[in-house]
Amino acid sequence: MAHPPLLEFSNVTVDHGEFRGLHGLTLAIRSGEHTAIVGPNGSGKSTLLKVLMRDLYPRLFDPPPVVRILGRENWRLFDLRAILGIITNDLAETCRKPYSARETVLSGFFGSIGLWPNHEVTPAMEARAAELMELLEITHLAERHMTAMSSGEVRRAVVARALVNNPQAIILDEPSNSLDVHAARELRRTLRTLAQSGITIILVTHHLPDIIPEIERVVCLKRGRVFADGPKSEILNAGTLSALFEAQVEVLETSGYYHMW
Repeated sequence: MAHPPLLEFSNVTVDHGEFRGLHGLTLAIRSGEHTAIVGPNGSGKSTLLKVLMRDLYPRLFDPPPVVRILGRENWRLFDLRAILGIITNDLAETCRKPYSARETVLSGFFGSIGLWPNHEVTPAMEARAAELMELLEITHLAERHMTAMSSGEVRRAVVARALVNNPQAIILDEPSNSLDVHAARELRRTLRTLAQSGITIILVTHHLPDIIPEIERVVCLKRGRVFADGPKSEILNAGTLSALFEAQVEVLETSGYYHMW
């Protein structure tokens, strides 16, 4: 029997007031299928994430909309953390609190930001947090407050927080926003390490250099619909991206990374 997709959207339509964010969207991503979701501002990328996080709900049409994670429509939030880690820019900013990086990473076990007096941290939790901080090369920042860290350091600590429950996949929304060149490179190196470790990477972006070499599938959204979907080598070209962004662009591939101007 075939395993259900990691993520499945079928006939999903979402309205924001008079604006339609998604139009009958149908899309499935399987476990282990590293995927980039690409599109201009207003294409539906953020709406898709909000539907997944239950911040927005689809309109009821016939046939009815479906949003499933591993074949299930209903999940307890605590159980879902072991399946999916979602990392947004809003979350990164929310995590900029006067807690240390270590406390912030450990708080992922409790779904909080920072540790609270009623949180009982076990030796196994401490070991997992230390392991992830070493993997993401932020061990030296363990006792530094998040408010005293750079944007790139904060982003890596937030990634570690999302990984404490050993999720099958992580979704990153515009991960290089607000990062300088060095921090963006460090984050991409981190994502490559995670992809090679067996964690499914789903990247939501309009910035092509964020698409690490391990990502082979690209889904393009435009005005709330799937505009193009296929292997990276067939999608990331001047013709497709010019039509997607409605501007004449050129595309260059170097060392497995794509650049557009």
